[in-house]
Amino acid sequence: MEHPTASQSRVFYRSPATRPSLPLALFHSARFVTSVAELHAIARQGCLKSPLPDAPMPANRPVINVLTQQKRLAFASKTPGRTQLLNFFALSEKDEHGERVDRGFLVDLPGYGYAKADAGQRATWNELVGGYVRERQSLIGIVLVMDARRPFMPGDDALLRFVDRRGCLLHFLLNKADQLGTSEKRAALATAQKSAAAIGPRASAQLFSGLKREGIQELKETLTRWLFA
Repeated sequence: MEHPTASQSRVFYRSPATRPSLPLALFHSARFVTSVAELHAIARQGCLKSPLPDAPMPANRPVINVLTQQKRLAFASKTPGRTQLLNFFALSEKDEHGERVDRGFLVDLPGYGYAKADAGQRATWNELVGGYVRERQSLIGIVLVMDARRPFMPGDDALLRFVDRRGCLLHFLLNKADQLGTSEKRAALATAQKSAAAIGPRASAQLFSGLKREGIQELKETLTRWLFA
């Protein structure tokens, strides 16, 4: 799951209560599975027909790479609107027989540059991303990545309204927090937590720095709770 100055986003396997806690190293197992440019193409991908959960992150590639500890797993573009595909990354672990089993997907969604996109580009996103968010039953939560220095800009709010759906978990990830002072971090986090509280218990927020590798553990724990809620 991608992350410049605008927001970004992801369905997961739910295990029995008796199952041991999910190893956080699960995220290091991420591998690219497929990209789709049209919503109906998901139905043609056998690997995506399973009820395994998805966790989308709009335009969140640098964060995905840091989360999975794979520098080139997801390629980032600095051009707004360049990301026009749904990119699926499978998460897996070994079962009791030592066989590797997929447990869920991280999904890289188009999102960076949404607020600045032209009408044609928005129509494409509305069909692809909007349809995915509305129709993908295995979608359990979306990570919305924002610049910690200026969170909840109009573009962030527009993307939030676009991807949010009733009942879907949300996590506000304030990236580039290393560029803030202590008091600025507290203020940014308070703003995000206030927005999360207004949505309700399904929303949460945290500070993050891909550069300084801060907040990785907290993000993994959040996604783990999503997977096994």
